[in-house]
Amino acid sequence: MATPALDAQQAPTTPLHPQHPARGAGWREWGGLGVLVLAVVLLAVDATVLALAVPALTADLRASSTQVLWIGDVYSLALAGLLVTMGNVADRIGRKRLLLLGTAAFGLASLGAALSPSPEVLIAARALLGVAGATLMPSTLSLIRSTFTAPRQRTLAIALWSAGASGGAALGPLVGGALLEHFWWGSVFLINLPVVAVLLVAGAWLLRESRNPVPGPLDLPSVLLSLVGLVAVVYGVKHLAHDGLDAVVALSLVVGAAGLVAFVRRQRRLEHPLIDVDLFRRRAFSGAVAVNFASVFPLMGLLFFFSQYLQLARGSSPLQAGLQETPLMLSAIGAIAVIGVLLPRLGAGRTAAVGLLAAALGLALLAAAESAPSYLWLALTLVPIGLGVGLSQTVAVDAVVSAVPSDRAGAASSISETAYELAAALGIAVLGSLLGVVYRAGLDLPAGTDPAVAAAAGDSLAGARAAGADGAAFDAAREAFVHAMQVTSLSAAALTAVAAVIAWRMIPARLSAAAH
Repeated sequence: MATPALDAQQAPTTPLHPQHPARGAGWREWGGLGVLVLAVVLLAVDATVLALAVPALTADLRASSTQVLWIGDVYSLALAGLLVTMGNVADRIGRKRLLLLGTAAFGLASLGAALSPSPEVLIAARALLGVAGATLMPSTLSLIRSTFTAPRQRTLAIALWSAGASGGAALGPLVGGALLEHFWWGSVFLINLPVVAVLLVAGAWLLRESRNPVPGPLDLPSVLLSLVGLVAVVYGVKHLAHDGLDAVVALSLVVGAAGLVAFVRRQRRLEHPLIDVDLFRRRAFSGAVAVNFASVFPLMGLLFFFSQYLQLARGSSPLQAGLQETPLMLSAIGAIAVIGVLLPRLGAGRTAAVGLLAAALGLALLAAAESAPSYLWLALTLVPIGLGVGLSQTVAVDAVVSAVPSDRAGAASSISETAYELAAALGIAVLGSLLGVVYRAGLDLPAGTDPAVAAAAGDSLAGARAAGADGAAFDAAREAFVHAMQVTSLSAAALTAVAAVIAWRMIPARLSAAAH
């Protein structure tokens, strides 16, 4: 999850609602903040807990590599496609109301995912989870902005919100690992239900309603164009990697590109657009969104398969894999402390660039460590990756949020999350497809391998294990997978280095001045 900046000097000083003077928050406001942080923790856990369950659900549901990609991708894709829409809906019907409705829907979709009898049903349930999740994220941040009108208290509230996002991401692998040690893969979704119950009860009691007093109409053609564009592009990328260039790929990419171009043009004509595209004319704003996207794209694309690597290639149990991933998330949380030191000295753009360069270095070293026998080398490479991405995301989201008009808080706060979730979806699709192509190209099974095992191994390493591959056949599949992970890690490092250049050149030192 993206995390806004925590530096008090970077927080906007103009009250979000000038008609209401800034006032100190009381016990109800701080209690409501606890509800909002819990909602963010729920989303963050759900985003990271699934990767550990992939080997188990692949074996149980007999999911193909393409289906596994969709199971992981469709959640972020639905979030990315609907965050801006749901932010606008929240502005109109009330942010508290939408948050509670979305929370209930999230619980029902979690139950459906846990009980899915097939990969297709699980993909549909994950899509519904993404739709429900899209109602939560913009509501949480915009409710914080409308509730805490005193600048210093608002900064502290956003800091706690950020810690919830990072902490939830760190908690996901641990919770998932512990559950998978004792229960079936569906338990990683059932754990959402008690959290949903607490959110519904406490949210109805503690949260105050907030909405845009003069909202414009919601433009349904814009919603449709954005969804068609995003889904078609991602589908085309997936199909290209799995089946090669054909008419389906060409048609998908053309339809996707046309949908997105038409969406942007329509936003320019509307009096009340879903996204104020004129904001992208501001160098700081467009640079921040680009950095937000470019830093998440390689990281999420790689990390979705990292849990599979730990379990399948290194033989870790789900709980062990969860524990082995904690250096990454803990170092991302540690960025909260480091950024307070770097921002005053380097400025926003250079701080983001330094963070991305650190992440790029870590990803490059990870490629070497993936073939090392000791886990220690892997752990050491995860620290700069987590720290660097935490730094860059903090600065990038702060630059986005500070440039947004306050009277459209729901739609505004969803822009950075849209970039994040779209990057996550495309990262999994593109880098996941790259990993699959390199894996299949490098797979050299020994002569005499059972045809059924060979077919399963040709699809994925998880498929090879599910089909009972052992001995030389499994060793060959594992070697091909590790090589594919190394190529993907180096590709992610190169993309992250490009993002560092963007941050250095486009995000200025002082965010607030640039934004306003």
